[in-house]
Amino acid sequence: MNLPRTPTGSGLDVRAAAARSLVPILTDKGSLAGLDEHSVVARDRALLKELCYGTCRRLPRLQALAQRLLKQPFKKRDADVQALLLIGIYQLLYMRTPAHAAVGETAGAARLLDKEWATRVLNGCLRRLQREADALQAEVDRDESVALEHPQWLLGKLRSAWPDQWRAIAQANNEPGPMTLRVNQRHNDRETYLTRLTEQGLGGELCLHAPDGITLHTPCDVTVLPGFAQGHVSVQDEAAQLSAALLGPALAPRPGAHVLDACCAPGGKTAHLLEQFDIALTALDSDNQRLARVDDTLARLGLAAELKHADATTRDWWSGTPFDAILLDAPCSGTGVIRRHPDIKALRRKEDIRQLASLQQRLLDNLWPLLRPGGTLLYATCSVLPEENSGQIEAFLARTPDARATTPNDVAWGEPSGPGRQLFPAQNSHDGFFYARLEKQTA
Repeated sequence: MNLPRTPTGSGLDVRAAAARSLVPILTDKGSLAGLDEHSVVARDRALLKELCYGTCRRLPRLQALAQRLLKQPFKKRDADVQALLLIGIYQLLYMRTPAHAAVGETAGAARLLDKEWATRVLNGCLRRLQREADALQAEVDRDESVALEHPQWLLGKLRSAWPDQWRAIAQANNEPGPMTLRVNQRHNDRETYLTRLTEQGLGGELCLHAPDGITLHTPCDVTVLPGFAQGHVSVQDEAAQLSAALLGPALAPRPGAHVLDACCAPGGKTAHLLEQFDIALTALDSDNQRLARVDDTLARLGLAAELKHADATTRDWWSGTPFDAILLDAPCSGTGVIRRHPDIKALRRKEDIRQLASLQQRLLDNLWPLLRPGGTLLYATCSVLPEENSGQIEAFLARTPDARATTPNDVAWGEPSGPGRQLFPAQNSHDGFFYARLEKQTA
């Protein structure tokens, strides 16, 4: 029985904690969103995060190598030992961890899981990998999905949808995303804020497409960002920041515009709209815990919105007053943000895409009547799959006679994709996003 232990700061301790954190992912019962960084001492938290996120990022390849190293697979109840093996392989192949620590402390961590029998198995597997690394890697990499570290079903969808870009998408997914900031224009312009960053030794560059964005050269803890606690800056990917610019033409000339953010958590786009425009915003989400995060974000930034815990596929929460604009940041597969959420590789299934597309359709059909004639709905996803993006909007336009796509064609970002624009994840730049702007025709 694995009882909670007081963190000691040992190399064994952080590896055991990482193994426990990975079990829900390996057993399809949880995600990295539940990672408890406080399960280890403060100095080990960066290492814990690297072990967990890095292992998930390389998971298809690590699992293929583990299969070659084991004479027989571990039993389901030993998913924590399986996690230790994956962690050990990750350290040997992808980290600068000294080999003796990657092997000895990973194998030894099995004792903290009350599975001392596994120390010999882990030690033997990892030492064999040291001896035969080149041959074993060449063997597993014959499988394209292993070499590109993506599930086969997802590679197939990417190749079919984007025959010229699919490999670059997969390669970008395998690298950590940069840390990008959104400067609150109510306090600073981004050039002034970049100077403040530079003065504190935090280098960065202005984002190419997002007018409020700065991408840091090196990620840092938010507590060291000047003015973070006072609401001067937030963390938000460049692609996610584009929603405010796309809704701008509908909001800038209408002080007090009635706006709905239909699936608002965790609140980044909500806050950006309130920073940019003088609007009356209703922020809706079906997850009460995530809605609390939106409340915290707005409080830090000194912003206000009407928060509603409700389901956007229903209308029992609606007052009956039409909205001037609606932002529908729809639930999706997250295939454009895998580099930030690498556990998607393990948790997402092919059959999920159809279910998500059905939910997106219900959301569009339910929210469209809430928009006034002449109003604008911005549909957004962090997906790169056409079923959730261009195909979804094409089908909506076909069944909705008063809807017209007004997505701009003259912007410098992304590329045309049906009635919208698609961004692909780019190394050292933005995530993968899709946007389609729709206008409700007047009678």
